Amino acid sequence: MTDFSGSCSCGMVKYRLASAPMFIHCCHCTDCQRQTGSAFVLNALIETDRVKILEGDTRSFPQPTESGRPHVIHRCPDCGTAVWSNYGGREQMRFVRIGTLEKAREFVPDVHIYTRSKQAWVVLPGDGVGATTGKTPLVCNDYYEMNAEWPAESLARREALFG
Repeated sequence: MTDFSGSCSCGMVKYRLASAPMFIHCCHCTDCQRQTGSAFVLNALIETDRVKILEGDTRSFPQPTESGRPHVIHRCPDCGTAVWSNYGGREQMRFVRIGTLEKAREFVPDVHIYTRSKQAWVVLPGDGVGATTGKTPLVCNDYYEMNAEWPAESLARREALFG
């Protein structure tokens, strides 16, 4: 991956990731389905200080969650595109919406989470999903063991954020 630029639909909010993300989630939980109006959300997990806003700014929209933990979606104030989220009150890390990246097709999920609530028509890895990239994502009914699944470099980056 070479281009980490992104924007909202109208182009008012433009940003660039300073590096590749730590990990990429494809979440099938009912909260994500409701908030996106889709079957799942694709999020690139990255340190907040590695998300450089080039133009514009976002507006925060707090969301209700099943867990009760904070979830704030940051949207373009003009077109309403969800650009990223902060989960669990942790402002040090952003969950950037893959679809807002210029080269979104290059960002393949590392894991599918909360698949217990996935839409019945969604086909998960094992049915050819990783064939074009050589990367087959992990599939989890709920969450997963981060220390077992994240690459060592990504775990070190996360440790630097949260201790």
